[in-house]
Amino acid sequence: MTDQSERSGRPDGLRAELLEIALEAADRAGALLRDGRPADLGVAATKSSAVDVVTEMDIASEKLITGLLAERRPHDGVLGEEGASVEGTSGVQWVIDPLDGTVNYLYGLPSWAVSIAVRVDGETVVGVVHAPVRGETFRAVLGEGAFLNDRPARVRPAPELGLALVGTGFGYRAERRARQADVLRALIPEVRDIRRGGSAAIDLCDVAVGRLDAYYERGLNAWDYAAGDLVAREAGALTGGRPGEPLSPDLTIAAPPTLFEALQTRLDGLGAWHD
Repeated sequence: MTDQSERSGRPDGLRAELLEIALEAADRAGALLRDGRPADLGVAATKSSAVDVVTEMDIASEKLITGLLAERRPHDGVLGEEGASVEGTSGVQWVIDPLDGTVNYLYGLPSWAVSIAVRVDGETVVGVVHAPVRGETFRAVLGEGAFLNDRPARVRPAPELGLALVGTGFGYRAERRARQADVLRALIPEVRDIRRGGSAAIDLCDVAVGRLDAYYERGLNAWDYAAGDLVAREAGALTGGRPGEPLSPDLTIAAPPTLFEALQTRLDGLGAWHD
Protein backbone atom coordinates (compact mmCIF):
# COMPACT_ATOMS: atom_id res chain seq x y z
CA MET A 1 0.00 0.00 0.00
CA THR A 2 1.30 3.47 -0.83
CA ASP A 3 1.72 5.71 2.21
CA GLN A 4 0.92 9.41 2.44
CA SER A 5 4.54 10.52 2.00
CA GLU A 6 4.80 8.56 -1.26
CA ARG A 7 1.46 9.87 -2.55
CA SER A 8 2.52 13.46 -1.90
CA GLY A 9 6.00 12.94 -3.31
CA ARG A 10 7.58 13.86 0.03
CA PRO A 11 10.62 11.94 1.24
CA ASP A 12 10.38 9.30 3.94
CA GLY A 13 11.52 10.61 7.29
CA LEU A 14 10.13 14.12 6.82
CA ARG A 15 7.96 13.90 9.93
CA ALA A 16 10.89 12.61 11.98
CA GLU A 17 12.98 15.55 10.77
CA LEU A 18 10.23 18.05 11.58
CA LEU A 19 9.75 16.55 15.04
CA GLU A 20 13.47 16.76 15.79
CA ILE A 21 13.59 20.42 14.77
CA ALA A 22 10.40 21.22 16.72
CA LEU A 23 11.81 19.60 19.86
CA GLU A 24 15.10 21.46 19.52
CA ALA A 25 13.39 24.80 18.92
CA ALA A 26 11.01 24.33 21.83
CA ASP A 27 13.82 23.27 24.16
CA ARG A 28 16.01 26.22 23.23
CA ALA A 29 13.16 28.72 23.51
CA GLY A 30 12.05 27.20 26.80
CA ALA A 31 15.56 27.51 28.24
CA LEU A 32 15.69 31.15 27.14
CA LEU A 33 12.37 31.88 28.80
CA ARG A 34 13.14 29.97 31.99
CA ASP A 35 16.73 31.12 32.51
CA GLY A 36 16.57 34.56 30.93
CA ARG A 37 13.48 35.93 32.64
CA PRO A 38 14.37 39.43 33.90
CA ALA A 39 13.61 40.22 37.52
CA ASP A 40 11.93 43.42 36.35
CA LEU A 41 10.00 41.83 33.48
CA GLY A 42 7.40 44.20 32.13
CA VAL A 43 4.82 44.51 29.38
CA ALA A 44 6.21 45.27 25.92
CA ALA A 45 2.85 45.71 24.18
CA THR A 46 -0.84 44.86 24.38
CA LYS A 47 -3.06 43.10 21.87
CA SER A 48 -6.84 42.81 22.10
CA SER A 49 -7.11 44.82 25.32
CA ALA A 50 -5.00 46.45 28.02
CA VAL A 51 -4.84 43.13 29.90
CA ASP A 52 -3.86 41.05 26.83
CA VAL A 53 -0.12 41.50 27.13
CA VAL A 54 3.07 40.76 25.23
CA THR A 55 6.37 40.74 27.11
CA GLU A 56 9.85 41.28 25.73
CA MET A 57 10.42 37.57 26.30
CA ASP A 58 7.52 36.55 23.99
CA ILE A 59 9.27 38.49 21.26
CA ALA A 60 12.73 37.11 22.07
CA SER A 61 11.40 33.54 22.08
CA GLU A 62 9.72 33.95 18.71
CA LYS A 63 12.89 35.44 17.20
CA LEU A 64 14.90 32.47 18.47
CA ILE A 65 12.47 29.96 16.97
CA THR A 66 12.07 31.70 13.63
CA GLY A 67 15.82 32.16 13.35
CA LEU A 68 16.40 28.45 13.84
CA LEU A 69 13.70 27.59 11.31
CA ALA A 70 15.14 30.00 8.75
CA GLU A 71 18.48 28.24 9.13
CA ARG A 72 17.20 24.65 9.04
CA ARG A 73 14.11 24.92 6.79
CA PRO A 74 14.42 28.17 4.81
CA HIS A 75 11.62 27.35 2.34
CA ASP A 76 8.94 26.58 4.94
CA GLY A 77 6.09 28.87 5.93
CA VAL A 78 5.66 30.25 9.44
CA LEU A 79 2.60 31.46 11.35
CA GLY A 80 3.51 32.98 14.71
CA GLU A 81 1.54 34.74 17.42
CA GLU A 82 3.82 37.73 17.76
CA GLY A 83 3.80 38.69 14.10
CA ALA A 84 6.02 36.16 12.36
CA SER A 85 4.42 35.35 9.01
CA VAL A 86 6.19 33.73 6.06
CA GLU A 87 4.31 32.12 3.18
CA GLY A 88 6.92 29.53 2.23
CA THR A 89 7.14 27.39 -0.89
CA SER A 90 7.63 23.86 0.49
CA GLY A 91 4.09 23.02 1.60
CA VAL A 92 5.33 22.90 5.20
CA GLN A 93 4.08 25.50 7.70
CA TRP A 94 5.23 26.00 11.29
CA VAL A 95 2.56 27.27 13.69
CA ILE A 96 4.24 28.68 16.77
CA ASP A 97 3.22 30.22 20.05
CA PRO A 98 6.55 31.29 21.54
CA LEU A 99 5.05 31.75 25.00
CA ASP A 100 1.59 30.35 25.69
CA GLY A 101 0.44 31.55 29.09
CA THR A 102 2.08 34.98 28.99
CA VAL A 103 0.20 36.32 32.01
CA ASN A 104 1.23 33.28 34.06
CA TYR A 105 4.83 33.92 32.99
CA LEU A 106 4.57 37.61 33.82
CA TYR A 107 3.41 36.79 37.35
CA GLY A 108 5.88 33.96 37.92
CA LEU A 109 3.33 31.17 37.76
CA PRO A 110 4.60 27.84 36.36
CA SER A 111 1.90 27.02 33.78
CA TRP A 112 3.35 28.41 30.57
CA ALA A 113 4.76 26.67 27.53
CA VAL A 114 6.33 26.91 24.11
CA SER A 115 3.95 25.45 21.52
CA ILE A 116 5.11 24.38 18.05
CA ALA A 117 3.02 22.56 15.45
CA VAL A 118 3.92 21.64 11.88
CA ARG A 119 1.46 21.39 9.03
CA VAL A 120 2.22 19.60 5.77
CA ASP A 121 -0.13 20.53 2.94
CA GLY A 122 -2.53 21.96 5.53
CA GLU A 123 -2.62 18.94 7.84
CA THR A 124 -1.02 19.05 11.29
CA VAL A 125 1.50 16.21 11.45
CA VAL A 126 3.74 17.21 14.39
CA GLY A 127 2.96 18.86 17.71
CA VAL A 128 5.29 19.79 20.57
CA VAL A 129 4.32 21.56 23.80
CA HIS A 130 7.26 22.22 26.11
CA ALA A 131 6.56 23.38 29.68
CA PRO A 132 10.01 23.99 31.19
CA VAL A 133 9.04 24.84 34.77
CA ARG A 134 6.94 21.68 34.94
CA GLY A 135 9.79 19.67 33.42
CA GLU A 136 7.45 18.33 30.77
CA THR A 137 7.52 17.98 27.01
CA PHE A 138 4.43 16.70 25.22
CA ARG A 139 4.89 15.51 21.65
CA ALA A 140 2.88 13.81 18.96
CA VAL A 141 3.29 12.72 15.36
CA LEU A 142 0.15 12.05 13.33
CA GLY A 143 -0.69 8.36 13.50
CA GLU A 144 2.12 7.54 15.94
CA GLY A 145 0.58 8.36 19.32
CA ALA A 146 1.31 11.00 21.93
CA PHE A 147 3.94 11.13 24.64
CA LEU A 148 4.71 13.02 27.82
CA ASN A 149 8.50 13.03 27.98
CA ASP A 150 9.18 9.37 27.14
CA ARG A 151 5.91 7.91 28.44
CA PRO A 152 2.89 7.22 26.23
CA ALA A 153 0.01 9.63 26.85
CA ARG A 154 -3.57 8.45 27.04
CA VAL A 155 -6.83 10.18 27.95
CA ARG A 156 -8.73 9.20 31.07
CA PRO A 157 -11.76 6.95 30.47
CA ALA A 158 -14.73 9.21 29.85
CA PRO A 159 -16.94 9.86 32.87
CA GLU A 160 -20.50 11.12 32.71
CA LEU A 161 -20.72 14.87 32.23
CA GLY A 162 -21.77 15.31 35.84
CA LEU A 163 -18.51 13.73 37.05
CA ALA A 164 -16.19 15.53 34.61
CA LEU A 165 -13.38 17.85 35.65
CA VAL A 166 -13.45 20.47 32.91
CA GLY A 167 -10.80 23.03 32.01
CA THR A 168 -11.56 26.33 30.35
CA GLY A 169 -10.19 29.79 29.73
CA PHE A 170 -11.40 33.34 29.19
CA GLY A 171 -10.82 36.08 26.65
CA TYR A 172 -9.39 39.50 27.37
CA ARG A 173 -12.21 41.76 26.18
CA ALA A 174 -14.70 42.63 28.91
CA GLU A 175 -17.74 41.84 26.74
CA ARG A 176 -16.45 38.38 25.89
CA ARG A 177 -15.52 37.64 29.50
CA ALA A 178 -19.04 38.53 30.62
CA ARG A 179 -20.57 36.17 28.07
CA GLN A 180 -18.13 33.40 29.01
CA ALA A 181 -19.05 33.87 32.65
CA ASP A 182 -22.73 33.39 31.77
CA VAL A 183 -21.91 30.09 30.04
CA LEU A 184 -19.78 28.95 32.97
CA ARG A 185 -22.47 29.88 35.49
CA ALA A 186 -24.90 27.57 33.72
CA LEU A 187 -22.37 24.75 33.22
CA ILE A 188 -20.69 24.55 36.60
CA PRO A 189 -23.61 22.93 38.50
CA GLU A 190 -23.66 20.21 35.83
CA VAL A 191 -20.02 19.03 36.09
CA ARG A 192 -17.68 17.87 38.86
CA ASP A 193 -15.72 21.13 38.82
CA ILE A 194 -13.98 23.69 36.63
CA ARG A 195 -10.28 24.49 36.32
CA ARG A 196 -8.70 27.54 34.70
CA GLY A 197 -4.98 27.03 34.06
CA GLY A 198 -4.09 29.96 31.82
CA SER A 199 -2.40 28.08 28.96
CA ALA A 200 -4.57 26.51 26.27
CA ALA A 201 -1.69 24.38 25.00
CA ILE A 202 -1.09 22.89 28.45
CA ASP A 203 -4.82 22.40 29.05
CA LEU A 204 -5.15 20.38 25.85
CA CYS A 205 -2.14 18.29 26.85
CA ASP A 206 -3.57 17.80 30.34
CA VAL A 207 -6.62 16.25 28.70
CA ALA A 208 -4.21 13.98 26.82
CA VAL A 209 -2.71 12.61 30.07
CA GLY A 210 -5.92 12.48 32.12
CA ARG A 211 -5.34 15.48 34.39
CA LEU A 212 -8.50 16.99 32.96
CA ASP A 213 -11.49 15.07 31.66
CA ALA A 214 -12.30 17.77 29.12
CA TYR A 215 -11.46 21.27 27.99
CA TYR A 216 -13.27 24.01 26.11
CA GLU A 217 -12.62 27.63 25.24
CA ARG A 218 -13.84 30.33 22.88
CA GLY A 219 -11.46 32.75 21.19
CA LEU A 220 -8.37 30.63 20.60
CA ASN A 221 -6.20 31.06 17.52
CA ALA A 222 -4.37 28.38 15.54
CA TRP A 223 -1.10 28.98 17.37
CA ASP A 224 -2.89 28.42 20.70
CA TYR A 225 -4.36 25.02 19.85
CA ALA A 226 -2.52 23.48 16.87
CA ALA A 227 0.12 21.49 18.79
CA GLY A 228 -2.04 20.63 21.80
CA ASP A 229 -4.87 19.53 19.53
CA LEU A 230 -2.67 16.92 17.86
CA VAL A 231 -1.32 15.71 21.22
CA ALA A 232 -4.87 15.34 22.55
CA ARG A 233 -6.13 13.52 19.45
CA GLU A 234 -3.17 11.15 19.35
CA ALA A 235 -3.85 10.37 23.04
CA GLY A 236 -7.42 9.32 22.22
CA ALA A 237 -9.42 12.53 22.59
CA LEU A 238 -11.92 13.90 20.14
CA THR A 239 -11.58 17.58 19.29
CA GLY A 240 -13.81 20.00 17.48
CA GLY A 241 -15.97 23.07 17.71
CA ARG A 242 -19.72 23.28 17.15
CA PRO A 243 -21.41 20.01 16.09
CA GLY A 244 -20.02 18.97 12.72
CA GLU A 245 -17.34 21.67 12.70
CA PRO A 246 -13.60 21.56 13.42
CA LEU A 247 -12.09 23.41 16.32
CA SER A 248 -11.70 27.10 15.53
CA PRO A 249 -11.55 30.53 17.15
CA ASP A 250 -15.33 30.25 17.67
CA LEU A 251 -15.01 27.22 19.93
CA THR A 252 -12.43 24.58 20.84
CA ILE A 253 -13.45 21.40 22.69
CA ALA A 254 -11.36 18.34 23.62
CA ALA A 255 -12.55 15.26 25.52
CA PRO A 256 -12.69 11.47 25.25
CA PRO A 257 -15.50 10.02 23.12
CA THR A 258 -19.01 10.10 24.65
CA LEU A 259 -18.00 12.88 27.04
CA PHE A 260 -17.04 14.97 24.01
CA GLU A 261 -20.47 14.60 22.48
CA ALA A 262 -22.25 15.41 25.75
CA LEU A 263 -20.13 18.49 26.43
CA GLN A 264 -20.33 19.69 22.84
CA THR A 265 -24.12 19.42 22.83
CA ARG A 266 -24.42 21.29 26.12
CA LEU A 267 -22.02 24.06 25.10
CA ASP A 268 -23.79 24.50 21.78
CA GLY A 269 -27.10 24.82 23.61
CA LEU A 270 -25.57 27.44 25.91
CA GLY A 271 -24.26 29.44 22.93
CA ALA A 272 -20.64 29.11 24.03
CA TRP A 273 -19.59 29.78 20.42
CA HIS A 274 -20.67 33.43 20.34
CA ASP A 275 -20.34 36.57 22.44
